[in-house]
Amino acid sequence: MRRLIVTAAALLAAPFALGQAPGGPSPEMRAAFQAVRTACQNDSKQFCPDKRGREAFQCLRDNSEKVSPDCKSALAKLPPPRPPAEQPPQ
Repeated sequence: MRRLIVTAAALLAAPFALGQAPGGPSPEMRAAFQAVRTACQNDSKQFCPDKRGREAFQCLRDNSEKVSPDCKSALAKLPPPRPPAEQPPQ
């Protein structure tokens, strides 16, 4: 019984350890992001060399008029970026 509980806890914690909440991006969305990574690899090095992750995607979008046609096409298949979360007044 103890082993079952430990195994279940590990399986439930795995998505969080990988940086994703359960029910994270759909397979289609993961494929779209991977397509951008592949198509925009050289553009990212050229226009956004110091950016990673979400910042890199935003940088590519900000430079969409300069990127290669393949990169531009891949970026067009992504959903629009989410607006920044509102910060509570301090």
